[in-house]
Order: sequence, then C-alpha cells, then structure tokens
Amino acid sequence: MLLQISNLKKSFGERVIFEGVSFTLDAAQKLSIVGVNGAGKTTLIRTILKEIEPDRGSVTMPGGTSVGYIAQEQGLDSSLTVMEELMRSRPEVLELEERMNSLREEMEGDLGEASLTSSGIAERYSETEAEYARIGGYEYKSRVTGAVRGLSLDDIRGRMVSTLSGGEKTKVALGKALIREPELLILDEPTNHLDMDSVIWLESMLSSFKGALITISHDRYFLDKISDRILEIENGKAFIYKGNYTAYARKKAEKRKAEMRLYLKQQDEIRHQEEVIEKLRSFNREKSVKRAESRAKALDKIDRLERPDEEKGIRITFTPFLQSGKDVLTVEALTAAYDGSPLFENQFFTIRRGERVCVIGKNGSGKSTLLKMINGLVPPVSGHIYKGVNVHIGYYDQEFKNLGTGTVFDEVSDRRPDLKESVIRTSLAAFRFLGDDVFKKIPDLSGGERGRLSLLCLMLGKANLLILDEPTNHLDITSREVLEDALSSYEGTVLSVSHDRYFINRTATRVLSLEDGQFLDFPGNYDYYLEKRDNAAAAGSGNPDRTDASASSRGAGRTAASGEPGREDWLNRKSRLAAERKQKAEIEACEKKIEEIEEQIKAIDAQIMLPENATSPSALSALSEERDSLSSLLSELYDRWDSLQE
Repeated sequence: MLLQISNLKKSFGERVIFEGVSFTLDAAQKLSIVGVNGAGKTTLIRTILKEIEPDRGSVTMPGGTSVGYIAQEQGLDSSLTVMEELMRSRPEVLELEERMNSLREEMEGDLGEASLTSSGIAERYSETEAEYARIGGYEYKSRVTGAVRGLSLDDIRGRMVSTLSGGEKTKVALGKALIREPELLILDEPTNHLDMDSVIWLESMLSSFKGALITISHDRYFLDKISDRILEIENGKAFIYKGNYTAYARKKAEKRKAEMRLYLKQQDEIRHQEEVIEKLRSFNREKSVKRAESRAKALDKIDRLERPDEEKGIRITFTPFLQSGKDVLTVEALTAAYDGSPLFENQFFTIRRGERVCVIGKNGSGKSTLLKMINGLVPPVSGHIYKGVNVHIGYYDQEFKNLGTGTVFDEVSDRRPDLKESVIRTSLAAFRFLGDDVFKKIPDLSGGERGRLSLLCLMLGKANLLILDEPTNHLDITSREVLEDALSSYEGTVLSVSHDRYFINRTATRVLSLEDGQFLDFPGNYDYYLEKRDNAAAAGSGNPDRTDASASSRGAGRTAASGEPGREDWLNRKSRLAAERKQKAEIEACEKKIEEIEEQIKAIDAQIMLPENATSPSALSALSEERDSLSSLLSELYDRWDSLQE
C-alpha cells in the first residue's frame, strides 16, 4: 500500500467540500478522479500533498516515497533551455555520470594495473558504475529523447524556458515528471494544451508507468486508456469504481437505476403507511387511534432515502430559425499562412446541410486559422470561401465576447423575446442552469458556466451553421455530455475544431484531418478515422476509404484556369509523396539501428557488473572503451534522426 486516505473532511467556511473520504492506493494502481467543476478534486489532491490541512482524517504514505506532481508551470528554471531543463530532471544521474568520467580519466592515466588496484580507483569506478546502472543512468538519455519526441518538443528544445507559452511549459513539466519516474505521479488536467499525437504518446507512457498514478481529467477517452479505478466526488462524498471510465459510467448508471428503484419503492411504502394511518384515525376509536400513533412513530423513524439525481438532464431538440441550402460552405483553392510560413495550400472541400464536421490536427497546423477565415477574421493568402443560400453563422471562440452583464435568464430572454418563460427555463435546464442559477449575474459565472450559456445562446439564435473552436474546453464531464446530446440532435450544420476524442466520437459525422498541409476526409467519427488510418499504416500504402478532401470536393469539369491544380502540380505532389515515403523509411531504419545499439550497450553494462570484470582494470578499460565507441555512434544516430525529422 502506497497511500491511505482515512475519513477525510475539508470545508471552506460553512461550505463542506467533501467528508468521509476514504480509500487506499497500491503501487502501480492507476486512479482517476472525476466530478463536476467545484466538486473538490484539486482540493483533495492538495490535501494528499499536504499543501492544505484537512478538518478531519489522515493522509498516510510510507516515509521516503517519491512523489511527482504536475499542476501547471511546476518548478521550471526560466534561465535554462528546454533541453537543459529536461536533462536536469534527475540530478543524481548527472552527478554519478560526472563522478564516473572523473574516475575514468584517472584510470586512463599512466598508473599501472597494480597501482590502480592499490589506490582503489578501479573499485570505486565499479561501485559508481553499478549504482549508475541501478538507477537507470544508461537509459536516461533515451528517456529524455523519448519525452522530447513524444511531447513534440523538438522545435523548442533550444529555446529558453522563459520564452515558452503556458502550454509549452506544461509539456516540459510533464516531460520532467515522466523522466523522473516517481513512485507516485499526480497529474492535474495533463491533456490540456496537448494535441492528439502528444496525448496518445502520453497514454502510452502512463500505461507502462511502473509507479502509482492519480489523475484529474475531463478527457474521457484518455481516462479509458490509463485508468484501472475511478474515484468520483459527488455532493461531498467519494465513491470508488473499479475499471476505466466506460466501466465507471456503466456501473454508475446501474447504481442510479437501483437507487431510484429503492427510492420509489420506499415512497410507495410511505404513501401506503400514510393512507393506513389516515384510515385508522378516521375510525375515531381509542384502539384505532393508538394503532395510528404507533404506525406514525414507526414511520417517523424510517431513514428516508433522498431522490437520486437524474442520469441525464432535460433533453430538447434545437431547430434553426431558417433552413439553409444544401451546400452550406464551399472552400476553393484556399491557402493560409502564419508569419510567412504556409499552413495549408490550394485546398478544396464542401460542407453540406446537416453534417457535423470536426477538424483535427496538430497544434499550429492551421485549424483555428481556418475557422477565423470562414468568419472573416483572418484573410486567406489566396482562394475563396463561399457561403451557401440562407446560411447564418454562429461562432464560438472561447472568449465569450458575445455575452452581456445581466442575469443568465435575461441573456436568453433578450436574445429570444418571442420565447415563453417556460421554454427559456426548459432550455436553461437542459444546459444545467437549474433553480436560482438562472438569476446569477454573468460576470459571476465560472468559465464552464459561461461556456454552456454561450453555446446555448448560439443554438437558440438565428445561426444554422455553428462554428465551434474547442467547445469542450473549460467544461466538466457532465457539461460535455449536455453539449454532446444537444449537438447530436441539432438540426443545423456544425463545424468544430476539437482535441476531445470522446466528443468527436459522439457528435461527428465526418472528420477532416489536417496533415502536412492537406485536409484528408474521413466520413465517420474518430474511431472510424483511427480504423482507416491504422489500416493504411498496416498496409503500407494509401487508404482507399480515406480521400483528400481537396480532391473529393472538386467539381468534375474543373480546369487549371478555374482553380484546380494542373498535371504539373499533380506530378510535383507525386514526387513529394515519394520523397516523404523515402524519408519515412530512412527514419524507421535509423530508429531500428538506435534500438540495436542501445541493446548492445545494455549487454556491455551487464558484463561490466560481472564480478570477474568489476575487479579487473584491464577488462573494465576494454569494456568502457567499447561502450564509449557505441555511445558515440548512438549520439550520431540521434543527430541523424533529428535531421530526418526536420
């Protein structure tokens, strides 16, 4: 057992955040904490870390347990480069390496073998190297390189930490924590600011992480991949569910149904007893009155069950004011650039009425730029964007500039004065504005509440094309499910940019993947995209079910004069794709060679630790010389790999 939480309670003023929280965490267990925003998830983490004191209860960990914690910009030295910061993740490794180099220099001097033995240098070198190998020193640089690759830090590894954005600093802090390999790793929203490729790499790393893990996340796809237990904080209580997020959601639904059955059964029994008591009293006889009083006392002693929350909120269908034409949006020969560098060039696609299209791709690939161009906020370098007949756009940009300063109810009422109060109330309830929540002032709302209100206003407005930039950011899981339900039944058209794979799975009817400056078209949700991409990778060739969105959306009779690339452009593209295939093959060959060299180094390390070699300066010297040669070759291979990536 690595961690024991017993009867924990924490309050702020009169508000009880949670109480009676008890659970244990064993080594290598992966626990994820879920709950609505404000439920107390981060407060629980800070209590475990002993940053805040609980009102009651205890947090117990074995002495000396190493803990890694990532919140946001955690413990970074702004005077270092990214690579220097990552290399300092484990100073004890660097210290031993420096000591080994110093001892090796002494061993390679003019001292004879007898002098080496009598001075104890060989023995000290052997002991130091054994400790270095024990703590993973020989794998250390590989782990740093793996973190740089996996978190897409190649382009910024030479930059000063002080110049990084908040998201980039989070990546570096995350990389440092994974490189350290603590016994307990605690991550608070680790997938924020990460693109899909980085999140997928992180999932792989955490799945093979040998220590215990506690994670707070609203990314349900991520939770499915890395969790073996879910801790839910709800109404101040904590509940443990074995399995990943999908298993938790299923078990929670089953639990709610069982609780509702018990509640309804108890309500029936209470009504029955009340009717019997009333009937006995109506007889107005002493014996009957006593029996009625006896039953009433027994009824008062019943531990009455609270009505369970409904599994889902109110569901309503949002219908646009006006139906658009069949072709909602047409993009022709569109080119975009940022600071003079092209993001995508000469792209074509069409979005049709009723489609829910999600654009995915790496950070910085041009997804948000596309949305801004459609909204007229950024001009294209070249090309055209045509709106269809009767198309009205509603744009969600995460800054909530479209909201006023009145109450939640007034915001909707002012936009839709034609709606009855009951309809406005129902619409707000569907987006989890219940009771007095509708009278909250907008400046007092949380980021998630503003997001929900902004999305509701868009769906109730005159727009029939919703353009959403990362709509699930700032939303807790329950709010995301509300949005997904609303969009799935929305009768207009939706174009969104999102990294939330669960959201894409539930809402998208089509995926546009922005890869290497091209929009590739997948007619399905995220799982369909993954299936077709993996099939293509396994086959080692193009995917027949995946089409270039540019090509698939062009008219059959277009010519080069009308905007379509001619044969020369086609040949250039063919040549470029061939070069890319060659580059990919070289990268794979380089990676294979790196693995071979690393295995050879591990074999030498094993020989160095053998007793017969550890006590022989000549054997150690020969093995060290061979290892240095392989290390030099490995360094060259890493440089080669880096240049191929560029």
